[in-house]
Amino acid sequence: MTKLFGYLLISSFILIGCSDDDDNTLVSNALQANNKKPLGSSANDLLSATNFNSLTIEIVAVQGFEPTSQAIQGFREFLQDRLFKPDGVTITQRSIPSSGKAPFSIEEVAEIENTTRTLFNKEDDITVYVYFADGSKENDTNEQVTLGSAYLNTSIVIYEGTLRALSIRPNSPSLSAIETATLNHEFSHLLGLVNLGTPLQSEHEDPDASNHCNVSNCLMEAAIEFGSGMMGMGNVIPELDAQCIADLQANGGK
Repeated sequence: MTKLFGYLLISSFILIGCSDDDDNTLVSNALQANNKKPLGSSANDLLSATNFNSLTIEIVAVQGFEPTSQAIQGFREFLQDRLFKPDGVTITQRSIPSSGKAPFSIEEVAEIENTTRTLFNKEDDITVYVYFADGSKENDTNEQVTLGSAYLNTSIVIYEGTLRALSIRPNSPSLSAIETATLNHEFSHLLGLVNLGTPLQSEHEDPDASNHCNVSNCLMEAAIEFGSGMMGMGNVIPELDAQCIADLQANGGK
């Protein structure tokens, strides 16, 4: 299974980083299979209105590890800016008990998705599952941690336990800023960035970090950098650079 993730390295100023019971079961499995394809393979379906006019995001969070409302709003705005979905974007949220499995392997996250995901592609609505986990990814170190992983065509995990630990460190961005950047970064992998189902329109893939951008300060850098707002107030969340946007536009996005 392809594993892609945004690494965030820590310094004082920077965070680096789918008739009878048997027949019904077969139909259900066939529908779910559309949401369990390789990462990046649904990029055009997510970006354009060719096959799907709307998008539903199913956010499932461990109790006590729900995303901030500011992050959800920022994520929604990011989706509206980049996707052609004339019937809109719907974000659903619910909380579930802890699995007790932290730290997590991708295989364990996939098992959790299998038991907690309830929404799959239906008619002209494409769905994405996002799990907010109460812990970290396995094999994190004191110097390098993983904030999120996009692991199938419509599947993302956000390591909310790690995000919360980072947000309380001195000089770190706010929790909502880290959540927003991580959601936007990982969803951009679902959109096929960089060179992951959405063809390159120019050479900007980082040779040292596959499927990430080599443009400084781009959201799709392997190391996500945050900047201070005007007069040091607030956090500036990184955005896609012009080359990443050109790739998305050529594949049906805005």
